[in-house]
Amino acid sequence: MNAPSRAAHGRIIRSEFRPHPWLRGPHAQTLLPTLLRPSPKIDFAIETLELPDGDFVRIGWAGVEKPGGRVAVLVHGLSGGLFSKYLRGLGRLLVDASWRVAALELRGGADQPNRLARSYHHGDTADLRYLLRLLKERDPQARLAVVGWSLGANVTIKALGEEGDAAPVEAAAAASAPFLLEPCADKLRTGFARLYQKHMIRELQTMIGRKHELLASAGIDPAGIRRVRDFFEFDDVYTAPLNGFADARDYYARCSCGQFLKSIARPTLVINAADDPFMVRSILPRAEALAPPVTLEIAKRGGHVGFIAADARGRWSWWLEERIAGWLEQAMPARSRFDE
Repeated sequence: MNAPSRAAHGRIIRSEFRPHPWLRGPHAQTLLPTLLRPSPKIDFAIETLELPDGDFVRIGWAGVEKPGGRVAVLVHGLSGGLFSKYLRGLGRLLVDASWRVAALELRGGADQPNRLARSYHHGDTADLRYLLRLLKERDPQARLAVVGWSLGANVTIKALGEEGDAAPVEAAAAASAPFLLEPCADKLRTGFARLYQKHMIRELQTMIGRKHELLASAGIDPAGIRRVRDFFEFDDVYTAPLNGFADARDYYARCSCGQFLKSIARPTLVINAADDPFMVRSILPRAEALAPPVTLEIAKRGGHVGFIAADARGRWSWWLEERIAGWLEQAMPARSRFDE
């Protein structure tokens, strides 16, 4: 009798997520968590982590440190940081479940400008990979997981694909991943999505505007950044020249995370909504594009990093955070009472 063959690719599943009956539309799902949700309570102890190139990132630590314990590295989205509510919400759930949390605030994402002209971008995985290896050096028995949202999802998936079998994590999750960046940038030029783009461009202009002298010394015109109207223009004048890309389209082609899904070697859950207003449905990958350990969960609704459900009393429920926390518990259960 022949032994069963291993699956040649990952799987796609239909999500059980059901939106709150008052919040069925993609824009309500996307905007309400940002505008109306109270910030989840979690106390971060801040570590300033020096990087090999002379720059720095900040790490927000929460939970009890345990040698050989479970550590979840969390990666925020574009214009996010340690203040991001989705990151804080998941962090709170994990700390309550006896995990330690290390929230990575990407370079340039803090209130204090980073030291180099360049900041984080969708394809910049070096800082995440450095942090993961450093955590293993500090505690070789540590059990690591990584979670990313939106831009952070792109960084997480790309990093896992680049690392392959060498990835120093046991499991991962990603939400609202922009699998193909150029169609997403195009979508944000149209309709209501232009309002999201306008907000994010302003946030980036503010973040980068704090580095006026660094930009000028690197040959970047600060006035040109202030004039940009969309992501194509922003990435043409800022991201591409500072990071070795020919232009925005070259950056999008080389950094889109969809092409790295096939190389992931760790159990990974990716959750996306088909109605995500930042994306077009055609970018959702087929099962053949997924490595065997990857599960792509697609919800009919949910918006962008939204996924607001209703609890038994009809109140808002943050389904996405609960789903990811449950996945990590399943993928990396506590090995002993010491871990609990």
